[in-house]
Amino acid sequence: MGRIFISAAHGGREGGRIDPGTVAGGTTEAREMILLRDLIMGELRSRNWEILSVPDDLSAQGTINWINTRSRPRDVALEIQNDAASNPSVRGATVYYIANNSDRRKNAETLLLALLRKIPQLPNRGVKPDTNSGFGSLVFCRQIAIASLQIQVGFLTSPDDRSLLQNRRRDFAVGIADGLVSWIRVIDPGTTPTEPNYPIINININGTNSSDKGILINGNAYIPINLVNSLNIDLSKAPNIRQVTYKQIVYIKAVDLQEFNISVGWDGATRTVKLRSNVASGQIDKIIFNGRTTKEQLESFLRDNNRNALAQFPDIAQLYLEEARKEGVNHDISFSQMCLETDYLRFSGDIKAEQNNFASLGTIGGGSESAIFDSARIGVRAHIQHLKAYASLEALQQEVVDPRFRFVTRGVAPLVADLSGRWSADLDYGSKILAILKRLYESI
Repeated sequence: MGRIFISAAHGGREGGRIDPGTVAGGTTEAREMILLRDLIMGELRSRNWEILSVPDDLSAQGTINWINTRSRPRDVALEIQNDAASNPSVRGATVYYIANNSDRRKNAETLLLALLRKIPQLPNRGVKPDTNSGFGSLVFCRQIAIASLQIQVGFLTSPDDRSLLQNRRRDFAVGIADGLVSWIRVIDPGTTPTEPNYPIINININGTNSSDKGILINGNAYIPINLVNSLNIDLSKAPNIRQVTYKQIVYIKAVDLQEFNISVGWDGATRTVKLRSNVASGQIDKIIFNGRTTKEQLESFLRDNNRNALAQFPDIAQLYLEEARKEGVNHDISFSQMCLETDYLRFSGDIKAEQNNFASLGTIGGGSESAIFDSARIGVRAHIQHLKAYASLEALQQEVVDPRFRFVTRGVAPLVADLSGRWSADLDYGSKILAILKRLYESI
C-alpha cells in the first residue's frame, strides 16, 4: 500500500536562522501549518493510512532529501503552505503541480476540490503549474522522487482566510485528508508491478524529431542523457538534476532543463516532448536588447493567464512592441514585468486599471502614491522610459513622461536581476520577472 509524506512549510533552519514563513495577525505560517499537519496526520491514521511527517527543523533541501531517502514508487508527498499578499483582500486556496504533467494536474484538482467541499467559503484560486509560481518552479514539485504536490490553504495575510483556518482547522484537515486518500488510490490502485515498464515517448529538439526515444515516469517526460550534449548543457553545474537508469540507459527529467533556458513543451496527440533552446545565456535577461515575440504571441500568453485581460486594454501588446522598440528596450522583458506588476491585468493590488500604471510607478513626490497616466499608451511609455533609465545611459527618444525618470541612477541595472532591491524592495523581484519571461518563451 502506498504511503503519504506530509511536510508543514517553514519552521526549519534557512540561512542560519529559523524560518517562520509569513508573519501576520499575531501568528506565523510555520505555527499554523504544523497545527494543521498534526490534524491531517491524526485523521489519516484513524483511517489506517500510513503517513510520514517530515521533521519540522529541516531546511527546504533537507526536507527533499529526507523524503527521497525513505520513499517508495507508490508513495505520494504533499507540502502545506499559506500564501501572502500586500493586499489583505486577496484570498483563496491553490494547488501547484509540476508543469506539463497532466496526471499531476488531475491529482491537484482532486486535492483542491476535496478541500473546498469541506470549506466552501474558501475562494478557489485553481490548480496551477509550478511555472506560475513567483519563482518559476517549485523544488518540492520537481526534486521529490515520488508524485508530489504543494497546496496553499489560503492567505495568512487575509483576515478572512486566517479566521477560517483557525476556527475550522479540523474541517481543513478532513478535506485535505479526503483529497490525499483519493489521490493515493489513483497512484496505487492496489497493484504494484514487479518491475517498471515505462511508456515510450517521442522527442523533438529545436523543431527536429530525434531518433532517440524518451520515457514517461509518473507522467513526467524523461530524455536520454546523451541528448543533453546537443543542447550545449553542462550538467556538472546542476547537481540537483535527477538521473534515472532504465534498461541500461540513463535518463533525465526534461522539465529540469528549464533552468538552462530550454523551453519544454508537450504534444499529447503525438506523445512528443518538445525541447527548444532559448536566447543564448547572457541575452535573455538583457533589458536593452531585441524582443523576439510577436503581438499575437503576447496576446495569446496574456489570454492564457487571464482570459479577460484584453477586454479593457485590447492594444496592450502592440503598445509594448511600439514603445519598447523606440527606446531599444526588450519588449519581452517589459511585457513580463507588466504581467507581474498587474497580475496579468487583473490589478489585484492597490493600483487600479483606470490609472494606466502598468509598472507600479510612483509620483514625482515619491512616497506610497501611485502615478496616474492619461492613456494606456502614455502609461506603457512611462514604464519603458523607467526601464531605460535603469538599464542604459542613452538619452530618451521621446519626451519624458515617467515622473520618476530623473531620480534614477542611470545604467545601474542592465540585467533583469539588477532590478531586485531597486525597482522593488523584493530581493527576488528579478527572478519573478524572469520566471514569467521563460514561461512566455515556452508558449511560443
